[in-house]
Amino acid sequence: MSPETLVLAVMGLGLVAYVLGAGADFGGGVWDLLARGPRAERQRALVERSIAPIWEANHVWLIFIVVLTFAVFPRAFAVIATAFHVPLLLALIGIVLRGSAFTFRAYGLEPAHRRRWWQRVFAWSSLIGPLFLGVTLGGMSSGHVEAAGGRVTSGFVAGWTTPFAWMVGAFTLALFALLAAVYLTLDAEREGADDLVHDFRRRTIMAELVAGAAAMLTLWRASVDAPLLFEQLWRSSWSIPVQLATALVAFTVIAAAHTGRHALARIAVIVQVTLVVVAWGLAMDGHLVLPDVRYDQAGALPQVTTPLIWALAGGSVILAPSLYFLFRVFKSPT
Repeated sequence: MSPETLVLAVMGLGLVAYVLGAGADFGGGVWDLLARGPRAERQRALVERSIAPIWEANHVWLIFIVVLTFAVFPRAFAVIATAFHVPLLLALIGIVLRGSAFTFRAYGLEPAHRRRWWQRVFAWSSLIGPLFLGVTLGGMSSGHVEAAGGRVTSGFVAGWTTPFAWMVGAFTLALFALLAAVYLTLDAEREGADDLVHDFRRRTIMAELVAGAAAMLTLWRASVDAPLLFEQLWRSSWSIPVQLATALVAFTVIAAAHTGRHALARIAVIVQVTLVVVAWGLAMDGHLVLPDVRYDQAGALPQVTTPLIWALAGGSVILAPSLYFLFRVFKSPT
């Protein structure tokens, strides 16, 4: 395996970690926005307790991916930052607004009506980040962005303004809401809040159905707007097994939620979302931006990649146990 291939694989792991961690936090904001009924404030309080200890740590993975792209694949970074600077800027605004609003809401000393205002900012900005991150990924895989030597030749709106890219954004938001619903169901069960368990169990099933519909619509739009990606998703040797496995674990999530096996639902939804990310990565077929930016032609230099791999290996010795203890301390049921 070449050094740049190894770095690309590590970036893929970082993307999975970001989706499973920060994605669920974004999804918590969705359920904060949609909280209704006599238990609305308790639902929002559960969201706050669930994400408060770890939400900042989850964004480390996004920084990790950006830094590796900049350092190892500078031509790809130049194309992505140029062609998608509008959706990336909007995603960044959403992330900053969300983080700031959550801090003032959770820890601020302002009057209750001010904190309710911050709660609304937190909830609405939780939609902006995942939507535009998904739009960016959709644009990268649309095949509409043309580049030569790290320079974009197709303008600043190609790719990310297609219906396919926006469907990817909606699908991303649905997956994040699904993750959050499953995680929150288990958190409510650990707290002994049976009524909240019932609420989020229903939302898990609803979110799974919405995510399934969004997946089908996204695949259909890919056939129209992103034929190169669709060809890989539909006709590759790996595509049918991966899609069948994804469908199987999605049904497992619904069945486990319906029968009250919430720990199994969490494992299944993690596998499901991981398979979605893996399928997208495989369908890109070595491209960071379709059709002109392959990872092995994106400016990787041996004098950068080789020392970086050793640095990543050494850093993981510190990072892995630190993250383990962070989650162990703040998320342990005991």
